[in-house]
Amino acid sequence: MSPKHQGTDATRARLLDDALRVHAAQGPDGFNMTAVIKESGVSSGSLYHHFGSFDGLAAALYARCMGRLLDTLLDALEPLDDARRGVEAVVRAYLRFTREQRDAAMFVHASAYATFLPAHASVITAQKEPRMVRLLAWLRPHLDNGDVAALPIPLIEMLLIGPAAETARRWLAGDPTIDLTEAERALPPRIWCSLAPGEHGT
Repeated sequence: MSPKHQGTDATRARLLDDALRVHAAQGPDGFNMTAVIKESGVSSGSLYHHFGSFDGLAAALYARCMGRLLDTLLDALEPLDDARRGVEAVVRAYLRFTREQRDAAMFVHASAYATFLPAHASVITAQKEPRMVRLLAWLRPHLDNGDVAALPIPLIEMLLIGPAAETARRWLAGDPTIDLTEAERALPPRIWCSLAPGEHGT
């Protein structure tokens, strides 16, 4: 990699780090170009050069945070070859990521319905799709063998990720009734029960 490219990559990474820091400190309402430029010390021209727009920066940050979340899930899942252990490991990994990388988890959840996402779908897909391919590659043999309920993939995703994601969302929002330690203990076996092959054709 040339020194020019190294400098460009370093500037992009620094802008993303600073943007995440601004979002964590000031929340969605304070997350804007002025605040990020003030935090990073770069010019607006530099931000536009690297990301095209502030929405482009936000999309790149979302893609990076989502990539880190999915990497955490895959790191927990791929070494395992048992369906139940894999499902439970994914749930625990999602909740662990929420606790250990709170700022990134907050950005993912806060941006889930943001207006910048559709216009920058290709940036997000480039980060998300190859990781989802790996997750499905792990899942497919278990579906074929009948180790996991024969449900459409979107429903499996909802059952696997949905409860952990909602728990994370409420915890991040400050819900005092949500205890992540208790959730890590209670949710994995119950989510497995929803995905285990049953007696009714699933």
